[in-house]
Amino acid sequence: MERNFIGYGKEKPKIFWPQNNKMAVSFVVNIEEGAELSISSGDSQNEYVYENNNIKILDIPDLCMESHFEYGLRSGIWRVFDIFDKYDVKATFSCCSRALEKSPWLINEILSRRHEISAHGVKWVSHAYLNKEEEKKIINDCYSSILKLSGHPPKGWHTRSSTSPFTRDLLIEHGGFIYDSNAYNDDLPYVIKKYDQKYVIIPYSFDTNDMRFDGNNGFVHCDDFSSYCIESFNKLISETNDGYIRMMSIGLHPRIIGRPGRIKGLEDLIKYIKTFQNVWIPKRIEIANYCMEEEAFNFF
Repeated sequence: MERNFIGYGKEKPKIFWPQNNKMAVSFVVNIEEGAELSISSGDSQNEYVYENNNIKILDIPDLCMESHFEYGLRSGIWRVFDIFDKYDVKATFSCCSRALEKSPWLINEILSRRHEISAHGVKWVSHAYLNKEEEKKIINDCYSSILKLSGHPPKGWHTRSSTSPFTRDLLIEHGGFIYDSNAYNDDLPYVIKKYDQKYVIIPYSFDTNDMRFDGNNGFVHCDDFSSYCIESFNKLISETNDGYIRMMSIGLHPRIIGRPGRIKGLEDLIKYIKTFQNVWIPKRIEIANYCMEEEAFNFF
């Protein structure tokens, strides 16, 4: 596979985001609760990546793990919704279809607030080792399930961690998707063209992400999260002074950021961002639609 190490290079696109904004900040809420591997759900093994994963229980139901994931929708999600409502923030909810099937009430809570539902696979699993036909079926099943449950087709996709070599081609061939977030290689989105279709890549981020609270991976206190994200925001917005634009992705999980001792980090971050002019806080579908129309983002 051919790799690109130059991207936009030194000369970034000298245009504006909508309404003459210089900076775009994209909040992504990952809905995985109920889609994690679980023997109780009929899977052959349990998920073992969570905060208290000192013991891997693989052959019987892991009730500790399941309870940890349940917290995200029983308690954490309401704190996230309350803050988004308070500051009028619209986000992309990247949803595993099995999670929505188990908690269909969540769909109305998301859509009534005018957030976006995008696709995050059927289960919360990597696609790295899937063959093409297996992955094609998962993509089709996820798309169809979200469409049936919500009445709206998902336009974006993000696979947990590593994709397969086929993922992007399958998404483009499917025809229902116009963007994915399966890249971590830029501070700006970019447009590719394949099979005579334009397709947007909106890079995601693992550093400005509440996942760093898990497994002693970096964040401990709520202000660890807000401080790191604020420093990232400050650097990116300072780089817009030369006439270029920037984008920042912030990844969230209800079971992680939704904890009482962490949620203030999200509120402090949003309060800070809201003090700035010329900052756009869009859903990812809005970013994708804008990039489709602007030639400056074309990589062909």
